[in-house]
Amino acid sequence: MESLTLLLLCLSLVNNIAISNARDTIDRVQFLSDNGETIVSADETFALGFFSPGTSKNRYVGIWYNKVPKETVVWVANRNKPLTDSSGVLKVNDTGILVLLDRSNDMVVWSSNTTTTATGDPIAKLLNSGNLVVHERSKGDDDSRDFVWQSFDYPSDIILPGIKLGRNLVTGIKWSITSWSNSSDPSPGRYSLRFDIDGCPQTMMRDGSTKVFRFGSWNGVQLIGQAAVTTNSIVKYSYVFNEEEQYGMYELINSVAPHKLMLQSDGIIRRTTWSSEKSSWITIMSKRGDTCDNYATCGSYSSCNINRNPICSCLDGFVLSNKQDSSSDCVRRTSLNCRGDGFLKLSGLKIPDTEKSWYNRSISLEDCESGEFWKMKERLHETQRRESVFLIHISITIPLKNGNAKLSIQNNTSCNKDCRVLCFNNCSCTAYAASNIDKGEHGCILWFGDLSDMKELSPSLQDIYIRMAATELGKISDHLDEEIELPLFDMSTIISATNNFSAENILGKGGFGSVYKGILKDGQEIAVKRLSQNSSQGLQEFKNEAMHIAKLQHRNLVKLLGFCIQAEEILLVYEFMHNKSLDFFIFDHERGKLLNWPIRFLIINRIVKGLLYFHQNSRHRIVYRDLKAGNILLDNKLNPKISDFGLARSFVGNENEANTRHVAGTYGYLSPEYIVDGLYSTKSDIYSFGVLILEIVSGKRNRGFTHINHHFNLLGHAWKLFVEDKCLEMVNATFRDSIDSSPEEVIRSIHVGLLCVQRNPEDRPSMSDVLMMLSSEWPLPQPKKPEFFIERDVIVDDTSSSNHEIPSSINQLTISDINPRL
Repeated sequence: MESLTLLLLCLSLVNNIAISNARDTIDRVQFLSDNGETIVSADETFALGFFSPGTSKNRYVGIWYNKVPKETVVWVANRNKPLTDSSGVLKVNDTGILVLLDRSNDMVVWSSNTTTTATGDPIAKLLNSGNLVVHERSKGDDDSRDFVWQSFDYPSDIILPGIKLGRNLVTGIKWSITSWSNSSDPSPGRYSLRFDIDGCPQTMMRDGSTKVFRFGSWNGVQLIGQAAVTTNSIVKYSYVFNEEEQYGMYELINSVAPHKLMLQSDGIIRRTTWSSEKSSWITIMSKRGDTCDNYATCGSYSSCNINRNPICSCLDGFVLSNKQDSSSDCVRRTSLNCRGDGFLKLSGLKIPDTEKSWYNRSISLEDCESGEFWKMKERLHETQRRESVFLIHISITIPLKNGNAKLSIQNNTSCNKDCRVLCFNNCSCTAYAASNIDKGEHGCILWFGDLSDMKELSPSLQDIYIRMAATELGKISDHLDEEIELPLFDMSTIISATNNFSAENILGKGGFGSVYKGILKDGQEIAVKRLSQNSSQGLQEFKNEAMHIAKLQHRNLVKLLGFCIQAEEILLVYEFMHNKSLDFFIFDHERGKLLNWPIRFLIINRIVKGLLYFHQNSRHRIVYRDLKAGNILLDNKLNPKISDFGLARSFVGNENEANTRHVAGTYGYLSPEYIVDGLYSTKSDIYSFGVLILEIVSGKRNRGFTHINHHFNLLGHAWKLFVEDKCLEMVNATFRDSIDSSPEEVIRSIHVGLLCVQRNPEDRPSMSDVLMMLSSEWPLPQPKKPEFFIERDVIVDDTSSSNHEIPSSINQLTISDINPRL
């Protein structure tokens, strides 16, 4: 007995000495006991040892952040088999298997259970990444192919940078995470997050076996189940698809702070980073979601919008199968007939569930939209109109009354190999989309069966083309014609006017697509806004733009001359504005000299009159929501006209404000209540107008403004000069000489601008008040300090942006989807 005690004492001393000398490693001799011992990664970021979670007295082996005061466990070995006392020992056996022993009961509680064995001297090492790996001592830990086993293959409830979510097609290992049962019990809980590879691979969260939230597939830019997101400086996502592996993962960029993505026991996915200053975890992203985020809240062929009542609505061309239940499936209004079908392009949607889909990442989306092909379709269209048959989109055979006309495309053999034709030629295919939108649309996803789990997203980077009966496509086009009530241009007229959409005629590009200059046969100059194939906007945005501007008639608004819808082409035709946009002048040193103060003051007043028409004098009160210098166009006499109504919203009755979860507009012009809480009203436009006044006076952008003497943005700079009675120092040098006769006018304009950007919407003047203030000499009320006094970073849920281009204008960054505070 004494000899056994002496042996255990010696082993303990050897173990303690070894642990102190090799703090990141255990081996066959250097075991880890539950007596406060830990091993620590070389950079001391992570530690491995025994712990008890929450209020539990059970003991587990886990990995946690070593330097974070609040214990944060990122991996647990024996999730399902806790120890009830401190008798546990973790060691590596001769074949390289990690074994957790319960010395009290002389039994194995947990093991790594790998089928790969080590032929040499095996060790277990905790890496700086938080990965516990087993490999032969003679081999390094830089190549995962040398690992006998690694904890990153068996994550718990947390994804660290470098952990994969997906599947190894060779070994059969599935990388997924599962929530804890609760904060005191790390055993697998209700929720799991995994990478489904049935159909086009997609990320899915489940409650047990039930789908609860679908992130979607990777499209080369983001997961297609989410609204468009911007890149950020914290993490970089990557997805790998090859014959051996299919997975997604992320890595940190320019960040050394601890970082994790956790699936909580309540089903919330939270991405956080550690703040040493606040000594707490700071949430960067939280996926709580709303009713529309729940899987398949609405039925098949239906989209969900939380701001609509009812929230479910059938797609164009579909009707409810049960009119008493808005969440029931939608069915086709007109049955398909296979070879007589076409495709309806829809944007702004969460792409449907891809479980019943086929995909190919190498073929093209479509190769048959060249100018020559357009001319050929136009000729066929003329033939069909004479025969009273609707134009079938890219049909190989066109049915006519007296037979079939064969569509032959010379020198373009790829046209029968692209995604669209593959779907068209398979009668079971219900929709198609690009599988990758990085650097343009390419690759292919084909859906077979009903389309489910769709939600309206604003914006969405991904378009989908849904199979429809050709006659149904005609009804949709006719319905648009009735709603818009504008002259309908023929496609041949537009092609001729723009020289077949020549690149030389492009005036600008934006989120909608490209804007082309055109000249009609009578010599009238026009600007043609063309919805691109990769546009983040679709039919709804097109209708919103066209219907608003068609109903508004004012000398300070750009005039919409008409529109054209043919096949998948959507075009808006505007009057041509010779002098481009206001930002083209005021932010450029040389061109800014062309706008002296009298001209600038006249522009300010006419913008006021345009907004006053929106807010009070039009048939509906309209909130413009994207007022900025880039959306003010100038005619040949430098008269300003407001353009681009894609984000405008109407108020009816007694409505004064509205709330949205999707903030739209341009960062730098957005009001505090809008960007933070999603509340918008006419006072939101007034805030944007206040920013615009200060930009016109200073010739500087609010967004990105810098000054050598302080760190304020343009609003803060204006406020500082105002309180110091130095407003004239704000005037841009390009027109300073022209203010000598009217310095009070300049000071008054700055004063009005500061009144417009006050924090509380109720403190801001109305547009009628602004017009009176600018045109009178009455004393003005004292403004309060602007809300966004200095530039600051806004942490949002993977937000994104898209430009809303207007004729002859090049816009700056436009935010189209920020989730406001709930």
